[in-house]
Amino acid sequence: MSDLATQFEAARADSKNLPEKPDNMTLLKLYAFYKQGSEGDVNTERPGMTQFVDRAKWDAWNELKGSSKESAQQGYIDLIESLK
Repeated sequence: MSDLATQFEAARADSKNLPEKPDNMTLLKLYAFYKQGSEGDVNTERPGMTQFVDRAKWDAWNELKGSSKESAQQGYIDLIESLK
């Protein structure tokens, strides 16, 4: 496992022990960075209008479309570090 992948997994573990819960916009950023860093570009249909949370998550992930897994993993790591 590469050093970045190791840091990414450590940041994922750290995300469960943050001093306080991040606001919703930060949670969406974390979700998007995590999904892009682990799965790559969004690969599902956009949820329907009544699925507000799922749609917001999908939109956040879709904004990162085309960015590399490595840059998304680094973004996730940096954001978790700033929240500690």
